[in-house]
Amino acid sequence: MWGFKRFLRRRFPWEVGPTTEPRSASGVDVVMEVTQITCAEVQGRMVADPATVLLDVRESGEWELGHIPGARHLPRSEIPGRVAEMIPDRATAIICYCAHGVRSARAVETLHGLGYHQVTHMAGGFVAWEDAQLPTVATAVLSDEERVRYQRHITLPHVGATGQVRLRQARVLLVGAGGLGSPAALYLAAAGVGTLGIVDHDIVDPSNLQRQILHTTERIGAAKIESAQVTLRGLNPLVTIEPHHVRVTQKNAQSLCETYDIILDGSDNFPTRYLLNECAVTLRKPMVHGSVYRFEGQVTVFWPGRGPCYRCLYREAPPPAMAPSCAEAGVLGVLPGVIGLLQAVETIKLILACGESLVGRLICYEALQARFHELQVPRDPACPTCKGLLQERSGDRCSPPATIRGRSPR
Repeated sequence: MWGFKRFLRRRFPWEVGPTTEPRSASGVDVVMEVTQITCAEVQGRMVADPATVLLDVRESGEWELGHIPGARHLPRSEIPGRVAEMIPDRATAIICYCAHGVRSARAVETLHGLGYHQVTHMAGGFVAWEDAQLPTVATAVLSDEERVRYQRHITLPHVGATGQVRLRQARVLLVGAGGLGSPAALYLAAAGVGTLGIVDHDIVDPSNLQRQILHTTERIGAAKIESAQVTLRGLNPLVTIEPHHVRVTQKNAQSLCETYDIILDGSDNFPTRYLLNECAVTLRKPMVHGSVYRFEGQVTVFWPGRGPCYRCLYREAPPPAMAPSCAEAGVLGVLPGVIGLLQAVETIKLILACGESLVGRLICYEALQARFHELQVPRDPACPTCKGLLQERSGDRCSPPATIRGRSPR
């Protein structure tokens, strides 16, 4: 029986009841080998020392259904790989909890082994906390349909169900339903980004179909935003599409951008890019920028207050002869797919607050040489657009825009 229970615990990370597996030569259970405190003591400790980290080590599904206010979530199996990023100071006081107290006791052992020594766990776990009628909060949960559709996301350690809910809550504005906007929109919709605003005033032309994969031959002559809606709703009906059949102008640019969390720039002209940049600076919203020319493409993230803006990189638009349009210079059909997908990746990273963003970094892709290279883009202290903007923070660690962080779950 002992061997079978050990097999169950190794095969399934959640609890199957109090452990009877000996953990030391004395034969004392692991629950008794580590320091534990009561729910009331946890509550008092969190008030007395706000710097203490209350760490929920349960799985994402359990966390969503209810957790202690102020707790941070890190499943026990992910502690070795992620705790140093979440809690870099090993002198931090940590209180772990799980459902009943078994996993949290093991989490304490793991943390001790990683050099964290001010660690204890809560006796009885979340069940005891609820039994004591202490306050709890619930995260928005995914429907059964969403869990099936996004299953490959939910299994990822940096996404999980919580990250998928964050994707659902996000609002992204795509400016342009053309070469860059097409692949970006398709993959953002597939990923479950809840609301996609699409701005485009043009109609589908036969010459678009070489690269603008949102559209089809049957829709030649239709408005691009209407064609985009048909494609995206067919791909993922759970996503809301907000069409804007207008040209971006000085009069409407800010009103278009202000209700969205992230601006994805798929425009093909400098006046629109400068307008979007001014809106991003005014609203302090990140703008994921991409551009293509013949066999070359670029992608970066402009986030006012955290790095440079578009005008820091390009102070003035080049003469028309130096920057011909795709119609004049041509473009390899698959190239916007590469750059648009990178824009989608950067957008998702910002929403999920994972990885390193391209703030202050410009990725250049040369298709003929099959080569990527990176350029550092510093903020220009004399930039006429963002020079008066205070620096909120430096570095390129991803974090969600404030509008996402402050939004109530749905």
